[in-house]
Formats: sequence, C-alpha cells, structure tokens
Amino acid sequence: MEASKQELDFFTTNPVALSLRNVYASFSERREALGLSNPGTVENIAKEVQRDVFLNNLTFSGIRADLTKAFSVAPLFQVSHALSMGSQGLPPYAYAAMYGSPRVFLQANIDNDFALSGRFNYRWTSALVTKSSVQIMPGQGAMFSFENDYTGADFTASLKTINPSILDGGLTGAVMGSYLQSITPRLALGIEGVWNRSAMAYGPDLIFSYAARYKSNDWIASAQLLAQGGVQASYWRRLTDKVEAGVETNLQFVGMGPAGGPLGMPGRKEGVTTIGAKYDFRQSSVRAQLDSQGKVGCLLEKRVAPAVNLTFAGEIDHPKNTAKIGLAISIESADEEVMMAQERPGFEQASPPF
Repeated sequence: MEASKQELDFFTTNPVALSLRNVYASFSERREALGLSNPGTVENIAKEVQRDVFLNNLTFSGIRADLTKAFSVAPLFQVSHALSMGSQGLPPYAYAAMYGSPRVFLQANIDNDFALSGRFNYRWTSALVTKSSVQIMPGQGAMFSFENDYTGADFTASLKTINPSILDGGLTGAVMGSYLQSITPRLALGIEGVWNRSAMAYGPDLIFSYAARYKSNDWIASAQLLAQGGVQASYWRRLTDKVEAGVETNLQFVGMGPAGGPLGMPGRKEGVTTIGAKYDFRQSSVRAQLDSQGKVGCLLEKRVAPAVNLTFAGEIDHPKNTAKIGLAISIESADEEVMMAQERPGFEQASPPF
C-alpha cells in the first residue's frame, strides 16, 4: 500500500507537475486581479436588445386569455390555462404546469391538438446546469434537445445536442458548442461551432461563428460573424431610468463566395435594420419598434389590478399591406396562505435553473 501511494504521489510532487501547478496558480491570481465578470452566453449575447426591448417573443394576434393558479412559492408550483381566438400561431386551448426549486425546474404544456412540449432542468452545482427539452407534434414527429451550461467566474461554456441518434449506423443530428470569455472588465470574445448531419446519406457539416461583446456603464454593443456569410450587430443603451433603446442590424451575403449564387447567378447582399425603444411607467410599459423593411410594431402592457395584466399588441407590415392586432388578459390567483408566505419579511428563494 505504501509503495502504491508513493507512486501516486510522484504524479503530483514531481518537478514538472509542481511547475504546472505554480503556473496555473499565478495565471488564476492575475485573472482574479483583473476583476472580470461573467459575460453570459453566446446565444444570449444581444439579450438586452432582443429580449428586453424588441417584440420578437412578445407580439401576437387575436384575443388571448391566460389564467394562472399558484399553489406554492417555495418550491414554486403553478398551473395555467391559455385560451386564444383568431390567432394563427397559438392553439385555441393549452394547459401548462410548472415546478421549480433551487435545483430542479420542470415545465410541461399540452394543447387541444395533443401537441406536447416539456422541459427538465437540473442544477448540479452553482456553476453547472443541465437542460433538456422535448416537443412532440402529432403527425410531424418529435424534437429532443440536451444541453449543459457551465458558468465560470469570467466565462461561460455550453454544449448542446438536437435530435442525436445512432440508429442509422452513425451519429446524426446537430451538436453545438460555444465559449464566451471576458478579456477585460468590459470586453468579451467568444466562438461557437455547429456540427450537423441530417442523415447518413449526407456528409456532415461543420461551421464556426465568432462573437464579441462590449459593456459600458450605460450601453452594450455586440457583434457576431456568422459562418454562413453574415454579420449581426446590436447596440443597447439606457437613456434614463425608465427609457431604454436598441438597434440591431443583420446582413446576409448570399452566394458571395467563389461558387456564386444559386444557378450561377451573381451573389447579392440582404440586410435588415431594426430600431426599438421601451418606456417603463409605474404600472405599465410600452415597447415600439420599426425596421428597414417597413414593418412597425408596438406592445402595451398594463397592470390594471394586483393580479390582472392587460396586453395590447399591434403590427403593420407596409410592403405586404397587412396588419395584426392582439389583445390579451392575464389573471393570476393564489391562496391566501401562499400570498402571505411570499410577502413575509425575510422571504427569499434561490431562482430555479430556468
């Protein structure tokens, strides 16, 4: 036993191992001295513009009603009913349930056509989170994704797979890996790689894209160089305590390589620029955006009662000569004990791994 222990100690006490350990310790001390912060993920590099200002995931059409019932806040557990009418993108009825604790997050949704979607996230440590999701559409197949996110003090690494399979005699599906590292307290650089193989009859594709993010005191700029031949840049700025604005530009270079465009046609450039703003009032918020293609959109969210939210969405597409209008009401209810527990002084719960 002593001989085997001495052999194992040799791998950690030899001069080479000690030198590598000292180099790593010195490198870690210098990184800590820079005061670097976590820059987020490559996927959300422009979240301040795309999620906080723009209407990308918020606009809708028709009439919608969301009824939510909370049964507990620690852990979080609630169910909801969603009804819609006159909308092409939303089902007439959907039922959802959600459970969240500091380590586990569960969400499931089923609509009147029996389309099922679900998410399961698990936090192994404060830095490592595993996320999985599944979507089953009757008559259209299913989609499954599996993701691992590691959040370091000054970097974020992510590995994600979509519909992985080895049943065809080899690996098919899509594998995406990304890494975003803070270089200075304000600048972060990242890279993202995507490996894709739809079937064994086709060869795999491997593409890379590069990202940069610069964060100042009251503004954030980001840019991505896409492997398909495109550039995406965004700029977000907080004008006042209640007003924030953002602009985003997407440029696509179609067929600009040596092979030219489709059918030998010369390559062309396509681009869209979108500008938007958000104004927060005491009980409501207003968002508006306009793009270079002539599309105008706005969204008004107002809390008319402590548990009732009213949302109005409108969009006009001038080139297509179309318009969309949406009106939604959201009602949240909870038992008196749940509300009292949430308002209790000193109540605080760690956020679930969304």
